[in-house]
Amino acid sequence: MKYGKWFAILLVGILIVLVGGTQLGSDDRNNQGLIGSPEFANQLILAVKIPEVLSFCGEPVPLEHPDIKERYDRELLVNNYWQSNMILLIKRGHKFFPIIEPILREHGVPDDFKYLALIESGFLNATSPAGAKGFWQLMKSTAREYGLEVNGNVDERLHVTLSTKVASQYLLKAKKRFGNWTLAAASFNRGMFGIARALKNQKVDNYYDLYLNTETSRYIFRILAVKEIFSNFPDYGFRIEEEDLYQTPVVRKVGLDTAVTSLVGFAHKMGITYKELKIHNPWLLEGHLNNRSRKYYEIAIPIAD
Repeated sequence: MKYGKWFAILLVGILIVLVGGTQLGSDDRNNQGLIGSPEFANQLILAVKIPEVLSFCGEPVPLEHPDIKERYDRELLVNNYWQSNMILLIKRGHKFFPIIEPILREHGVPDDFKYLALIESGFLNATSPAGAKGFWQLMKSTAREYGLEVNGNVDERLHVTLSTKVASQYLLKAKKRFGNWTLAAASFNRGMFGIARALKNQKVDNYYDLYLNTETSRYIFRILAVKEIFSNFPDYGFRIEEEDLYQTPVVRKVGLDTAVTSLVGFAHKMGITYKELKIHNPWLLEGHLNNRSRKYYEIAIPIAD
């Protein structure tokens, strides 16, 4: 009786192994035939074709060099196959590009730089570990150097129009210093001093010959990859209809040069909620506006559809 019991348990175990092994073999065969199986045909993961000619702000990218081609390929693949993020970038770009583009154009800065802002922040008013803020990820010192107000009550780095003007001024200064837009863009990440020192130490005169830290060495290629996918997203498998895109907010500007003791009360007076006021004016940090110097501000008030 005792031996019969153990024999039965052993037999059941053998059957489980055999059945499991048969099933595993079936799965393996399906995996091996994945590419040729019709049911998996629409799940193929393909390499992304690299454009034959590439430029940034009209300046050619030397794709004939293997390391340059691979660095661009990496960013094209990463951004193309991070689909959720890319769709969000396309949607937000449609919302904010109409605000940024005319400011760049007014300052004589190439349109390609709107993609720099896009990769810097994803058009979110984020704060970096180093303390950079806003769509352009400006450091406090840089913002103040170019005239933005940054304190506990107001942070104009979070003001899309004002911060874009400052970014434009910085890029124009960097272009004048380095002689081309590619190095100007790289300096936006590394700083003008950092790029100038690297050029001098390595005895080269362009971005593509520099050996840089990982972030800055990827920087231009990230901009180029996002620009390529954004400009031709149907070619990269993204199906986004017009109604899917986020729309540019329609606002009116209300000027004031006095303090506001309650922004909640001010919002209600303007016929909107405090939440709406904060969404359209994220640079107002607190529930009041000090304005001891009687500075002139313009508050964006959304216009209802």
